[in-house]
Amino acid sequence: MIIKSSEFTVSAVSPRQYPEDGLPQIVLVGKSNVGKSSFINTMLNRKKLARTSSEPGKTRLINFYKANNEFYFVDLPGYGFSKMSKTQQVEVGNFIEEYLVKCKDISLVIFLIDIRHDPTENDRLMYNYIINQNLPCIIIANKADKIAVTKVDNRVTELANALNPLHDITFIPFSSERKVYTDMAWEEIEKKMQI
Repeated sequence: MIIKSSEFTVSAVSPRQYPEDGLPQIVLVGKSNVGKSSFINTMLNRKKLARTSSEPGKTRLINFYKANNEFYFVDLPGYGFSKMSKTQQVEVGNFIEEYLVKCKDISLVIFLIDIRHDPTENDRLMYNYIINQNLPCIIIANKADKIAVTKVDNRVTELANALNPLHDITFIPFSSERKVYTDMAWEEIEKKMQI
């Protein structure tokens, strides 16, 4: 995939704010601080398109990024470490679920997990939700630069066994530092979306 153009388009909390151009949407889900913004920046070859933060839970809106005027990356708020109040967490949870249920343009969900850690209870809940909603999905084992190159493949296999024992979902490693995985990610995205 050659990215010729990319831009932040809109932040949304309700269906009336979603883009209405019918372009396919690639949705990123995962816990806070798993690296969704860095993934977007790396894939779209832009350093600061999606804002990254050392403080988990900064993304509290649904952010849409248009690429090549052909599709969107959609960054959903992360779950887990956020300092949001219980009320805010419920509100954010509600508009995330509303998006996943009501948006008709979702072509693929990219579920990011941290390659260094076993899936958390929240990861399992998100995984089960994606499966139950019958959403097409690939799983990215992110932060592969944080472990030895020789351990990456085995670790991806371990995570696949833990989260997806049926082995019917593609797991691939990724690192914003090691660009070698970018082509693998695009290959899977293009395969799933026919873009």
